[in-house]
Amino acid sequence: MASNGGNEFRIPETMKAWVLGDPDQLSMVEKPVPDPGRAEVLVRIDAIAVCATDLEILSHGLPAMIDGELPAPPMAETLAFILTEAGDGFVAFEGETAAKLLNPMGAVHGGWALTLIDSATTCAALSVLPPGVGCTTVETKANFARPIFADSGRVRAEGRVVTQGRRLLTAEAKVTDARGRVLAHGTSTLMTVGADR
Repeated sequence: MASNGGNEFRIPETMKAWVLGDPDQLSMVEKPVPDPGRAEVLVRIDAIAVCATDLEILSHGLPAMIDGELPAPPMAETLAFILTEAGDGFVAFEGETAAKLLNPMGAVHGGWALTLIDSATTCAALSVLPPGVGCTTVETKANFARPIFADSGRVRAEGRVVTQGRRLLTAEAKVTDARGRVLAHGTSTLMTVGADR
């Protein structure tokens, strides 16, 4: 059992996760929760979302998330995008456009592209931080270059670290379509958290 504000929640034995299958198809699968004894409850709406409590795992868990050893964040299911690549100062996310993402004007809401940018820049920053150090967004700015529609298909967001200081990092990201056209681009300022720096 985990405690959250006095409420007791049972940590589930399985979780739902987005995986990239063949041929480049996103699908939802049910997977066992890795080491439920080290998990904590984050959110409870219809289901319980879990993540590792150890910042070392979070700082170096990007490849484990790609491999399905650690759960993807719960919003990945809602917004239909997943982390597909991670390296030193670089990450890539891929997502599928859908009618559930449309705004009243009939295009995919700009917040979806902004969330891809924020996710890519934050995870790129995480990829260069030492064990025990995480980061959080201070500011994200975005420019929307082309409209994204429900039938636009797969998009890719690539994030790269631009600068790294003692407490602040900056990173940039581009969201492109399958033909490589820039749909949106942006920058983030991130602050380290977790260890005295």
